[in-house]
Order: sequence, then C-alpha cells, then structure tokens
Amino acid sequence: MPRSFICSLLAALSLGGGGAFAEAEVTPREMPSALSRKVDFAEDVKPILAKSCTTCHANGKSKGGFNMDHIHSFVGGGDSGPAVISGNSGKSLLIELLLSNDPDERMPVKGDPLSLEEVAIMRAWIDQGMQWEKGFTFAKFRNAPIAPRKVALPKGKSANPVDRFLSPYYAENNVQEVPSVGDDVFARRVFLDVLGILPTAGELKVFREDARSDKREHLVKELLADKENYAEHWVTFWNDSLRNSYTRQYHGGGGKPITGWLKSALSENKPYDQFVRELINPVGGSDGFIKGVAWRGTVNASQVTEMQAAQNVAQVFMGLNIKCASCHDSFINDWTLKETYSFAAIFAGGPLDIHRCDKPTGEKAQPAFLYPELGTIDPGAPPEKRVEQLAEIMTSPGNGRMARTMVNRLWAIFFGRGLVEPVDEMDNPAWNADLLDWLAVDLAESGYDLKHTMSVLLNSRAYQRPAVSLDEEADEFVFRGPVVRRMFAEQFLDGLDQIILAAKSSPAAARGTGRKRAGSRNLDRLMRTLGRPKRDVVVTRRESRATTAQFIELANGRSVADLVAKGGKEWLDSGRAPTALVEDLFVSSFARAPSDKELESALEIIGRPVTARGVEDLLWMLVMHPEFQLIH
Repeated sequence: MPRSFICSLLAALSLGGGGAFAEAEVTPREMPSALSRKVDFAEDVKPILAKSCTTCHANGKSKGGFNMDHIHSFVGGGDSGPAVISGNSGKSLLIELLLSNDPDERMPVKGDPLSLEEVAIMRAWIDQGMQWEKGFTFAKFRNAPIAPRKVALPKGKSANPVDRFLSPYYAENNVQEVPSVGDDVFARRVFLDVLGILPTAGELKVFREDARSDKREHLVKELLADKENYAEHWVTFWNDSLRNSYTRQYHGGGGKPITGWLKSALSENKPYDQFVRELINPVGGSDGFIKGVAWRGTVNASQVTEMQAAQNVAQVFMGLNIKCASCHDSFINDWTLKETYSFAAIFAGGPLDIHRCDKPTGEKAQPAFLYPELGTIDPGAPPEKRVEQLAEIMTSPGNGRMARTMVNRLWAIFFGRGLVEPVDEMDNPAWNADLLDWLAVDLAESGYDLKHTMSVLLNSRAYQRPAVSLDEEADEFVFRGPVVRRMFAEQFLDGLDQIILAAKSSPAAARGTGRKRAGSRNLDRLMRTLGRPKRDVVVTRRESRATTAQFIELANGRSVADLVAKGGKEWLDSGRAPTALVEDLFVSSFARAPSDKELESALEIIGRPVTARGVEDLLWMLVMHPEFQLIH
C-alpha cells in the first residue's frame, strides 16, 4: 500500500481520538544488522525480489506506482517517493515496509514476510551501492527462437562475413575504423587462442618475413592443422564444460574420466553434432559426462545423477539454465519444476518422483524433452533408447539453438565477450542477432566443422582490431574490438615452460613446451589459485579478472619461484652475450624486441657481469608483467 495513503489514514484516525490511533498502531519487527559480507545481486538479491516482489511490481505491474522491472524504476520508487536510498538502508522506505507488521502496510502484502536474514541481505545490498546485473530486467522473460534463421549476407567489400555484418553496425554505433594490429601482436594472440602457447622466436621470424598479402590466413590455417597442440589446448575448455577431472573422482560409478575420447575427438575435429550425440548417447569412453557425479551421503533431490545430466546437457549445449527449476518453478526464466523433472526422467530408469525444495510433492514426471516442437521421447522406451532419441532430437536440423550456443561460446573465447551475455543464458538478446544467426547456420552447413567457424572468426578484421578494455559501467555494450583477457592458468604455465625451453632451443626447434602440457596435468595449488576449477560443476567461462590470492601466489608462491629460478639458470648457462640474452628473453615472453630504454634497464638488472640472480630477476619481472599475462 502506498505510504501516502497510510499517512492519510493515520491522520484521519488521530482526528477521531487518541484511542483509535493507539489501536491502529502496530509495532514493526526489529531491524536486523546488514549482512557483513559482500552480496551478489544475481545470487543473493534477485531470488528474493523474484520470490516476494514481482507479483505486484514487475512485468508491467506497478502497484502503488512502484515498478521494479529495471534498476531505474526500482530506485525511482512509487507514489510514496523513492523506495531506497543507496548507501543508507536504515533510512530506506523499502526496508521499513519489509519489517512492518501492519497488514495494510507491510511488503509483500500477500504471502510470508521476508525472513530477517533476507532483510539483512537487502540492507547489505542497499548499503553496498545496489549493484544491478548489467542488462537484467524483471520484465517478462524472453524465450529465444529455437529454429535456425537463415540470414542473407550483407553486401560489402570485405570477403569475410563477420566484417560484412559489422560494417553497418560500426556506422550505427559510431565505431571508427582502425588499423589492424601488427604482425607480432596478431601472431601472439592467435597462437594463444588456437593452441594455447606462445610463438617461438623462429616462428615469429618466419611470419614477419613472409611477404604474402594473405599470410595471416595461412598462419591461421597452419595453427588449426596442428592437431596435437590444438587438442592439448582445447581439452582445457571442454574439461571445464564437461566436468572432466583428472584428480577428483567419485564412488558409485560417477565422475568417470572421458579424457581419451575427448582428446581423440578434438584431434580429429569430430563434427560438433556428432560430438554432442556421443556425449548424450555415449559411445566407448564418452559416458562419464552423462553419468554425472554420485555424491557421497545424503543428496539433495536436485543433485541426483539424472538431474545433473539434465542440467548439464541444457547448460552446455543449449545455453539454458534449469538449475533453479530443479528445485521449484524458476524465478529467472519460464521453466517449471515439472518440465525440468520430465527432462531429467529421460535419463532415469522410470518416472521420477517430483520434489519441490527437496520435499516430495506426490507427483511423478514422465520423460519429455524441453522443446516438444523438436521431437518427442517415448516414455515407455528403456533408458538407453530414450537417450538415443534425445541425442537425435538435440542434433536435429530444427534445433538452431545448439549451433547458436556453440558459435556464441567461440565468439566469447576469441573476443572476450559473447554476442549473447551471459553465455549460458541464450534467451537473452544478441547485440548482433543477424551475425549470430548467420554464424550458426554456417556452422551447420559446414557439417558442424568447428575449425571452419574458428577460421571465419580469426580471419576477420574484427578479430584483428586492437584489444580494448571492457567498460563495465556502460549502460549498453558496443563492440569495438576484442576485449583484453587474462591467460588461463594452463596458458601461463605453458608459456613459462616455453621461455625456459627457449634458452637452449635452436630457432628451428619443434613447437611445444618441453614437458607435459599444463592442461593435461593434475590440478595443483598454483593452477587452482590461477582459476582452474575443480570441475565438480560445469564451468563454461573462467573469471578473467585477477584476484588478490593470485597476486600473492605469483609473488610469493614456491611453484613459480622454482620455475623462474630454473629458467634463470638455463638462460645464464646458454652462453648468450648480455644483449642477445635480453633480446631473446623479450621475444620469447612478449613476442617483440625490447625498446632501447627497456634494453638498457634489463642489462642493468642482469648485472655486469651477468649473474644467475640477475637473469632470474629479469625473467620474474617479464612473466609478472601484464604484457605477458594478458592476451591483447
């Protein structure tokens, strides 16, 4: 109820006598302290608002003049004035109404009041500045089309389809044309993106001296043809996405590694539709993904293996989040508890007992696919036949969402931000829907050749634009070039191994790191700190921002210190003259020669005469430098 009406009512009662006023007054609940930890809008605040406030104040509804579809309308408040005072929850009307015991005043008007713990979360969110997820709205959920959409390629001078689509986009958004990055920057960027390793000094020299006008296309083709290093790099992304762990296995038949099958599939560039089919309807060696993790002890109903299979298939291959709807009807999209259980029942021995918030409802869910327009599952068929049917439906020509999801993931990997964000919420609008749909159809028409799509992206002028920093404060994203990204843990360690190896390698040395690639090594403390997940949950994108823990580990950790010490000794023992040593270290680390000033400073650091500690210090400075740790 609007506060202005409440005030009028109280004033009228007071005119009738003090007794009436006293009877109308209701003592509110005691205000709890704000939560002391940092709260997250998506995880902490959005579920509370979705559960308790959207019925009256979202999807176009504005009871009391208050609508919270967007942050601007939320802050603006309603008939009674601003709902919140950012930074001061104790003086915010919203908190006052959440704590009220007056049935005519309290919010929510219907249903249970917020718990004091939930009020404490809301207080902390307001006090911490009310961060709102970029682009999020409580307005009616958008359901993106499932069918593929064939888009005509725009006219234009460029031979690359990506650039043809982006040319009018640049004009509409006042994005200036800029020269492409130089050969050294391009080579380093594309080596790290395709193979996860740095170009050697010899490879850089050959590339620089190549006089062909299309030498960048030739380099992309050469790198994509390197089956071994390609598989060793891309296994990291797929290990994260498919929860394939080398070191943390579980009892009960769950958590079975699929490494052999996965590396073979990547090496042979298995068509993506076949790749998906074999993960859903397992062949030899690929069954670990669908089996899930058989957790020890009492397991929440939303985490049984059948539900894991449903959640993971939806997230990885369809960019669809049904985890919320695994416990109750979703607050973040239109999926219901029953639909999610029906999807999970495909992987079960029979109909599944539906649990709401881990409590049985007494209902059973029959096997059914999330999008019945694509095909149906025979509920009477055995589980093996049902997953076979699901695999065929998922990879059918009518399922354009599978291809859209994959090309969006590739775009996000190479450009630092997806055409759709977040990448696991493909119902959100793309910033260039025509480009997304064209790429998806092109992937399907290529026979689901992922390397074909990679080649299209990597050969575009868009990919070769100078890297930019992501403006997280902007109201709307505008593409201006690839976003600067931090190396994965595996790329950092492989790069450091390469620098050490380069001390004794000839210019014609074979491509590699001189030891087992980091992506194929067991998880250790250093990699965990640098962002490699434990792989007990699906992770389709790692956090690119550095953390304090990473700074501490890199600066003081034993693992990096030992590697740098080893590298310092190797370079000192290489017999290079001081200037050559510095120049070669710069090329191995940054893919460029040092400037005159850098050379002068580096020579001072390594000492006169050169010392092992001096070389070690220089190497440490180079690998700690943002120019080494960032893909730019």
